[in-house]
Amino acid sequence: MKTKIAFIYPGQGSQAVGMGESFLTDDTSRKFFENADQSLGLNLSKLMLEGPQEELTLTYHAQPALLTVSSMITERLIRAGIRPDYTAGHSLGEYSALVTSNVMEFPTAVDIVHKRGLFMNTAFPAGEGTMAAILGMDSAELEKVTNEVTDTTGVVQLANLNCPGQIVISGTKAGVEQACLLAKERGAKRAIPLDVSGPFHSELMRSASQDLAKELSAAFLLDAKVPVVSNVTAKSETNAAQIQDLLVRQLYSPVLWEQSVREMIDLDVTVFIEIGPGKVLSGLVKKIDRSVKTLPVYDLESFEKAVEELAK
Repeated sequence: MKTKIAFIYPGQGSQAVGMGESFLTDDTSRKFFENADQSLGLNLSKLMLEGPQEELTLTYHAQPALLTVSSMITERLIRAGIRPDYTAGHSLGEYSALVTSNVMEFPTAVDIVHKRGLFMNTAFPAGEGTMAAILGMDSAELEKVTNEVTDTTGVVQLANLNCPGQIVISGTKAGVEQACLLAKERGAKRAIPLDVSGPFHSELMRSASQDLAKELSAAFLLDAKVPVVSNVTAKSETNAAQIQDLLVRQLYSPVLWEQSVREMIDLDVTVFIEIGPGKVLSGLVKKIDRSVKTLPVYDLESFEKAVEELAK
């Protein structure tokens, strides 16, 4: 059986000052940073290389920055003869997957995710929405908790189903806080508030999704050359119109990451290459299925290691 490879891309939270720097000695790689600056009309590359971190972490900076680094590293992998059979990304990371799958061109995607960040940032009053990670509780039990709290205290819902025993909830501050208390009362091991600027992947992002829909309609999306596993359906998609619709829904729907990884494994993927800063997704994949190989690629050293590993 031929080894199938998936390229997977991290989402917001993975950004770090200096990310991608080791690739910049290469002219083609450097063009990604230059093109991002040009497309956005702002000095994003300086922010990525020099910080400050809190400025880089702003939603509308972090999103294009992560997309830029992920797309740049992907180009290097493809140049080295490594190609994916499937792509997928966690939330924002799905846009990096779409660039790899030729659904969007890089400059278009950078512009869209920058605007997506702005829309998400203004969709709900700052400081009034939040997210938290709930550890050690299954999704059906946790959903009972969030439904109960939504009825009594404030909107809260499942936002990221990351791996067994790790689910992120999202909603109003009051709703999330109450759901954390109730989840712990009902057997969750831990409830960890997340340092985020809004209630992402919840119903409270509906207004942002309407703005995003307009931007996506104006962009020219193509059918995927490499199937993309969608956050919303956890199924592989290639149709441009369907992908566009799912990207709009993605803003207020849960990210089905565990289900997406299981889907790719069912499609015979045995190697997951995580492309972009950090190793968060590699860790989640291992918690979902220890038998698959994960190769995080975030700098020149990890890139060379992955190329060597795959040549065996």
